[in-house]
Amino acid sequence: MTSAEPTAVGEPARIDRGPAAGRPGRRRHARIADLATYLVLLAGALLTLGPFVLSFMTAFKSPQQFASEPALSLPNPFTTENFVTLFTGSYGFISPIAVTAQMVVVILAGQLVFSIMAAYAFAKLRFRGRDALFWVYLATLMIPQVVIVVPLYVMMVQTGMRNTFWALVLPFMFGSPYAVFLLREHFRSIPDDLIDAARIDGAGDWRILWQIVVPLSRGIVSTLAIITVVSHWNNFMWPLIITTGRDWQVITVATANLQSQYNANWTLVMAATTVAMAPLLVLFGIFQRTIVESISLTGFK
Repeated sequence: MTSAEPTAVGEPARIDRGPAAGRPGRRRHARIADLATYLVLLAGALLTLGPFVLSFMTAFKSPQQFASEPALSLPNPFTTENFVTLFTGSYGFISPIAVTAQMVVVILAGQLVFSIMAAYAFAKLRFRGRDALFWVYLATLMIPQVVIVVPLYVMMVQTGMRNTFWALVLPFMFGSPYAVFLLREHFRSIPDDLIDAARIDGAGDWRILWQIVVPLSRGIVSTLAIITVVSHWNNFMWPLIITTGRDWQVITVATANLQSQYNANWTLVMAATTVAMAPLLVLFGIFQRTIVESISLTGFK
């Protein structure tokens, strides 16, 4: 509401417009704040996506163009020669892709099966020392991966599994503390009345787990599967240490070796990097909705 103040005869009435008088200024400040926010987000997006775009553009350039033109110039002509050389030459890039795919599939199957069973035991079964055992197991998350590399390496050497496929997968296929914790917290949210009703109907724990609990947990299981695939597709340190030669070389190690041996041919190196990223981009395109849901589900930033 506005109010007119009494004035002397012949003077125009002064109208008090109240808080509305300051609204244009506040709107201007809000627009400036929004613009600054978008500029910061745009800068962050450029810094994040820039290396991927540069790698993709370089992969389709000829070595001559890369050496003579700026790095941000578009491929001219657009060529796939680097990819042809990568797969048909002496570089043998098909084998690392096949080894990596096999490794990821075996680790994923083991992670899901053993993590689901362990999480169900910690969440729904009652036995002495259950909670203490769970928190001791979870405390191993505080141990850096590099600390256990030497003991693992010694174990693989003594059992004769160094430079074998099983050396790549055995340390990771029996579940992980993070996976068990993630699944356990979700399993605890499933009502006990539902499980008790299944037991009254004659179902055992094995049937309850795979026919009731797991179908009700598709979202969290999908989240764990995506995290497992991405992390082990990009795993570098352990395959580098436990394997030698090219028989069991994974794609990350093959790309690193390619960079060290042919550092003058950056177009070939960027082609290998693009090939290494391509399956993850396809995975994101197919499971985009699940990945977005997993971000909100796990609290990842």
